Amino acid sequence: MSWGFETDAEYQVELDWVEEFVRTEVEPVDMLVEHAWDVTDPRRNELIVPLQQQVKDRKLWGCHLGPELGGPGYGQVKLALLNEIIGRTHSGPVVFGCQAPDSGNAEILAHFGSPLLKERYLQPLLDGETMSAYSMTEPRGGSDPTRFVTRAVRDGDEWVIDGEKWFSSHARFASFLVVLAVTDPDAPPHERASMFVVPTDTPGVEIVRNVGVWAHPEAEGTHAYVRYHGVRIPADHLLGERGRGFAVAQTRLGGGRIHHAMRTVGLVRAALDMMLERAVSRETRGAPLADFQLVQDMLAESWIQLEQFRLLVLQTAWKIDKFNDYRKVILDISAVKAAMPKVLLDVAGRAIQVHGSLGVSTEMPFGQWVLESFHMGLADGATELHKIQVAKQLLRGRRANPDLFPSGHLPARLAAARDKYAAALNVAPEAADELEAVISHV
Repeated sequence: MSWGFETDAEYQVELDWVEEFVRTEVEPVDMLVEHAWDVTDPRRNELIVPLQQQVKDRKLWGCHLGPELGGPGYGQVKLALLNEIIGRTHSGPVVFGCQAPDSGNAEILAHFGSPLLKERYLQPLLDGETMSAYSMTEPRGGSDPTRFVTRAVRDGDEWVIDGEKWFSSHARFASFLVVLAVTDPDAPPHERASMFVVPTDTPGVEIVRNVGVWAHPEAEGTHAYVRYHGVRIPADHLLGERGRGFAVAQTRLGGGRIHHAMRTVGLVRAALDMMLERAVSRETRGAPLADFQLVQDMLAESWIQLEQFRLLVLQTAWKIDKFNDYRKVILDISAVKAAMPKVLLDVAGRAIQVHGSLGVSTEMPFGQWVLESFHMGLADGATELHKIQVAKQLLRGRRANPDLFPSGHLPARLAAARDKYAAALNVAPEAADELEAVISHV
């Protein structure tokens, strides 16, 4: 058995290189590129593609992928340590080939795609030549797949898709969309839908508008409201079996949730680092902010939250590596997902307070991170749903106590202890009194 918290020396060398590379190369690119996902942007390609090649040469490209898909097969723990560094940047995940939503879409294509789909859609995605979008949420049904109404009907050698999808992130940059649509409306709730690959340029695919979110200073939003008007795709563009779309989605979402958490560790650490710098740099009333106890309290609380969250993320990643089955780690993944928004909100909020008026200005990133925490509380399942999942998993297998009082009831435990040690208690009165005194304090 091994139980350690030290990164192996060989991989630490790579992490040290990544830290320097991100600081000197990737972070400056963030200031110049609006959307790292936009492969049609000449400036983006001029700046990001050479960085991607450096990552590939270093054999750090697509670290979420196994060797069979061209990745190094590092596993989730090493991916978490990498994402802690690149997660504080906008362009970093794209530069390293592990960006959302493409990492999750690649995972389900690898698991459920036919050889044709892998060649046509997966390989260009893995090579960083194309982008994709996940088109699941609906305007009325939200993220509840049992309430979806977008339909896919088989017509000869084709599927015909009709309906609307909401918040299909990065659809405007995507070469294809992964779409969840109802194929069997009379089946049990979680067996009604199927998953499909839909090329974005298919006739009938309409991006009604690209929705923006607060605190993202972009000319056009990146979360698409999409309508599907009689969209015809080949029958072989089905991912997995008919009616198994929900199961396919869970395969994708399990990885997506933990990867979001890994990157969030990087954002939280960046906020804490900025707070620490501000605390020792800014003076008021004749002393640095760092000398004031309420500021010290904010710093301490932030570090404690960060480290607690980071260890939960790393333990969850370790379990995923161990079991190689997201279903066996569902409690941990849900716990990570539920904890993530509050950690970022709390630490970014304290960073605003320590920076004063500068903190609430658009000249610092904290306002965007605060709003991002609310986005994290919704993406890939609302926080409340994940808390419910955690509780359900904890309660699974628990049996009710048939007795009048709980099993931890002290009088009952004392009576049981007296029965257990009755012979000893009857040996000598003074010894019995001493033993009973010990028992009564258990």
